[in-house]
Amino acid sequence: MKILTEIQESLLKDERILLNDLRTALVQFGAQVEDQKTLGVSIQQLDDLFLIVVVGEFNSGKSSVINALLGQKILKEGVTPTTAQINILRFGENVERVVESEFVHVLRAPVPLLNELSVVDTPGTNAVMRQHETITSDFVPRADLVLFITSVDRPFTESERAFMELIHDWGKKVVIVINKLDILQNETEAADVQGFVAENARSLFGLQPEIFPVSARLAQRAKSGEPQFWQESHFEALEHYLQGTLDETSRLRLKLLNPLGVGASLVEKTLSETRGRLDLLKTDFSRLEDIETQLKLYQEDMQRDFNFRMSDIEKVLYEMEQRGEAYFDETIRLSHLFDLLDRRAIQRDFEKRVVLDVGQQIEKKVQEIIDWLVDSDFRQWQSVTEHLADRRKAYHERIVGDQGVGAFHNERDRLLESVGRQAQRVVETYDRAQEATAIADGAQTAVAALAAVEVGAVGLGTVLTILATTVTADVTGILLASVVAALGLLVIPARRRQAKSELHRKLASLRTQLVDALRQQFNQEIERSLLRIREAISPYTRFVRAEQAKLSEAQTGLVQAQNSLNTLRARVDELTQ
Repeated sequence: MKILTEIQESLLKDERILLNDLRTALVQFGAQVEDQKTLGVSIQQLDDLFLIVVVGEFNSGKSSVINALLGQKILKEGVTPTTAQINILRFGENVERVVESEFVHVLRAPVPLLNELSVVDTPGTNAVMRQHETITSDFVPRADLVLFITSVDRPFTESERAFMELIHDWGKKVVIVINKLDILQNETEAADVQGFVAENARSLFGLQPEIFPVSARLAQRAKSGEPQFWQESHFEALEHYLQGTLDETSRLRLKLLNPLGVGASLVEKTLSETRGRLDLLKTDFSRLEDIETQLKLYQEDMQRDFNFRMSDIEKVLYEMEQRGEAYFDETIRLSHLFDLLDRRAIQRDFEKRVVLDVGQQIEKKVQEIIDWLVDSDFRQWQSVTEHLADRRKAYHERIVGDQGVGAFHNERDRLLESVGRQAQRVVETYDRAQEATAIADGAQTAVAALAAVEVGAVGLGTVLTILATTVTADVTGILLASVVAALGLLVIPARRRQAKSELHRKLASLRTQLVDALRQQFNQEIERSLLRIREAISPYTRFVRAEQAKLSEAQTGLVQAQNSLNTLRARVDELTQ
């Protein structure tokens, strides 16, 4: 028995694939559980595109009739109750039983007919517990057709009548199958049984249902290699009726359109949520870009201001150089010849009149830079904190009343709170003194390396003074050696010029080394500050970028699914044309 045409089979196959792909996409998207369940029910109804529910007493031959319809002995048969639970028969590549619940099993088998319909085998009406009857009532309302199986030896019993009343209340189409026709002696007995069932059904339903006397046992034998029993089984009339009843194009169209409508609705809803999340992430990107722009501008401003402040340090050394030149003009004279021979006196006088408090001046300038750097760092943290606080406020205002925020919103909220708290904690616990000390220690270490002195043994001012006096010792040492070596009226002016030149060279070298050391140290501090801020917001930055990529991909997939649903809907509509 074949119900669907090739075109209809192709439609059914494509729709199953599309809706299952959509269900996977909804799970990956994190759609609401209710929406996933709704689509799951629609797919299940599509799996049971034509649902035949078989009911009747035990020993009426329900399992035999089902096996005859399928052309294979799938269900157990016997004179005692063989069905203790509801069995849903569906197509499968291999025979397998899946336990959905205590009272519902799914039995899959490679039977071609099950590609087109599903069969529900229920426990006997006279041998079931109340739970079974309740479960059965969940399936009958979904049925396209109810096959009520009675038998010629016990037709239309009291329990069957009671259950038929329930079916009548559900308003389902019922076909009565009188089984075991082969145990009667003649056609007269068969007519009597059929008349009895028809009269009772008419009094119960108020109309005459379709009645098919059959022999499921002979039908099975005919389909198992003994075709001579086919006509005697009277099973062909039942199959033709089922095929014609189930293959109503308008019914098939409605059955195919209903899951497509559910899918289209969920796609549109999910697309709307996706667009909303992407819009939300756009504002997040904007905030993050604002922060990154601020950080870059902060770095540029700091570099520019640092160069400006370093010029103050260079000015101190330049003024020392000017004092040195003036000192040499005044000191290196022929009238001071004997004074020039006292090297220690010259050095002490040079340090007193030229070096002065150069170390302390530079130390003060360095401390000013440190204070400026610490304050700038603190203000930058405050700015980031305010940005994040504004974002959290806007976010919470946006989702007020949203009952299904889901994993996306929960994770986003958690990261916003976490990153915001971390930034706020830095601001609240920012210790200027501690930060300044750490930067000063780094600067001292960098400068001390130039003087080759032990870090911590002396202060930064002392280290700078040592550097300045070293220059003094070098310059005056060379000067005196030259003077002693060659005295004369023409030699003195030449040695004075040499002393100035040497002082300029030494101070230029000191200035370059000092500025480079401090610049390198402070650049590291600026980079460290930026790195701390970027690391603080990096979890949220990664989340925003990852979600944006994922949601963009989801949006593309959903739009494609929407187009596929529309295309499939058009193909289904063509069934009635």
